[in-house]
Amino acid sequence: MRRRTFLERLFVIVVSLTASAASQHQLSNLDRGRALDILKGVSNDVKKHYYDPKMHGVDFDAKVAEAKAKIEKATSFNMAMSHIAAVLDTLDDSHTFFLPPIHSYRLDYGIQYQIIGNRCFLTHVRPKSDADAKGLKPGDEILTFNTYDINRDDIRRIQYVFSTLRPQSSLQLQLRDPTGAERSVEVQAKIVEGKQLRDLTGANGAVDVYDLYRQAQTYEHLTRIRYVDYGDALIIIKLPEFKYLVGSEVDNIVGKATKHEAVILDLRGNPGGAVQTLQFLAGGFFDKEVKIADRVGRKENKPQMSKSRPHPYSGKLVVLVDAESASAAELFARLVQLEKRGVVMGDKTMGAVMEAVHYEGQSGTDTSIDYGTSITDADLIMTDGKSLEHVGVTPDELLLPGAPALASGLDPVLAHAAESLGVKLTPEDAGKAFPYEWAPI
Repeated sequence: MRRRTFLERLFVIVVSLTASAASQHQLSNLDRGRALDILKGVSNDVKKHYYDPKMHGVDFDAKVAEAKAKIEKATSFNMAMSHIAAVLDTLDDSHTFFLPPIHSYRLDYGIQYQIIGNRCFLTHVRPKSDADAKGLKPGDEILTFNTYDINRDDIRRIQYVFSTLRPQSSLQLQLRDPTGAERSVEVQAKIVEGKQLRDLTGANGAVDVYDLYRQAQTYEHLTRIRYVDYGDALIIIKLPEFKYLVGSEVDNIVGKATKHEAVILDLRGNPGGAVQTLQFLAGGFFDKEVKIADRVGRKENKPQMSKSRPHPYSGKLVVLVDAESASAAELFARLVQLEKRGVVMGDKTMGAVMEAVHYEGQSGTDTSIDYGTSITDADLIMTDGKSLEHVGVTPDELLLPGAPALASGLDPVLAHAAESLGVKLTPEDAGKAFPYEWAPI
């Protein structure tokens, strides 16, 4: 018997949770046709652009045919989109996934959570949310998520399903608090209604244009680079993601670093991003050109190399990572290890390291809907001959904050990193270095 993919298994649960809602919103012939059109566009793009033309041995055409048959019987548009996503999941590739049409609403569950070691913990609870009102606290361990066991291998897909693909009005969580007491809690989401169609012509007071501008400002604020310095001895640089930076912007980061004897580069929670930024940053911390990785795809590709900077930093370097450090963040951390440039501390990284291109599509004529597909165009093989995909980076020093530290807002990992560089920093003060900031709902 064929083993079902993770998303196929998870969708059984999701469909059961939303059966009543689906029955209230039957799929029209028009929307069913759009779903089939999207499936065709997505499958054609994958077959044309995916880096491995053999699809890892997956009979991709057969998977597409199965999805088509399921869409013919789907009872809701969301269910149809789920079948498309499941096709791409059979490739088991972190950077190849379906981006469904945006929903006309936003959901906020008021919680942030992440894998630490092999367990999942709440890390933040939004004040005045339903989760807060029901007593959820940082340090609570999540045992099951909507009745599904949550673990390191599956968390990325769970987040994708319940945040992007099939958001639910509530989450059913089985929790264990730091004392060992277990309880089941249903967390209601805050639902913000929005628009599926936006007017970007500037009419109607340009409200939609302003809304997009405000969202862009929020993103820039939340992903800004932050610094905390401790005299000449140490500077801590918090890099939330590898967003697109030009050489001069990276030179500014390196310039701040050169004024200090040691640097802690905090890449915890960093999902990766622009290749160019990775190349510039590597050039800023190595005194020679170094190979980051060889690109392996359908055609011969030049290797990824660092881009040398005029005044690279030569002092002591510690890189912090965790289970949410992915892609370019993992490449940089592993490069530091391979070149013996510094020390990597923290938790094992995500193991989501490929190079991908985003493709956009539309379905419809008079009224069209947009969707997207992220498709891997190259695997990345580092100088040790290995890929980090599904493997991740194992730190030189494995440091895992426990439930008591999360509950008290402590950061023992950052404190230990500072102490290793000769700077006394308490876990309490380390926990205050970069206060968590919630995105506005």
